[in-house]
Amino acid sequence: MYMEQTQRRKYLIKYLLDERSAQAEIPDDEYSQKRLLRALFNVREPRAASVEFLCIQDEYLSEELRLKGITDISDLSPVQPDIYLWQGDITTLRCDGIVNAANSQMLGCFCPNHGCIDNAIHTFAGVGLRLECAEIMKAQGFEETTGGAKITRA
Repeated sequence: MYMEQTQRRKYLIKYLLDERSAQAEIPDDEYSQKRLLRALFNVREPRAASVEFLCIQDEYLSEELRLKGITDISDLSPVQPDIYLWQGDITTLRCDGIVNAANSQMLGCFCPNHGCIDNAIHTFAGVGLRLECAEIMKAQGFEETTGGAKITRA
């Protein structure tokens, strides 16, 4: 079933509100809907979501990325071999990997609409990133040490 971007956003908001058993009206305007959706992504605990939700989420986030525009690493000039200095929205960068100064639980920021990069990455990667990080940390059995790193599929 094809959905317009607004329909996708409303579906995602409703799903996340229903998960929380929260009663809230979905705002009429696009800006407020986007802020509400981001806030719901930000506070969601790591857990599985339905296949339908994940498909619609991926379609929604892919379209949002397309609308924002993508910066391809091949369009940038290295300051040294294989080292690039770039300023912009890290969630729009097409490259092999990014480094996130995450917290020791690697679960991202749970503050709704907080402006930190950890929050942005977890928002625009979708709910699967937080779940994957939680699974990595559970298997590890302890918090990540300062300077430590993990690789995810995000």
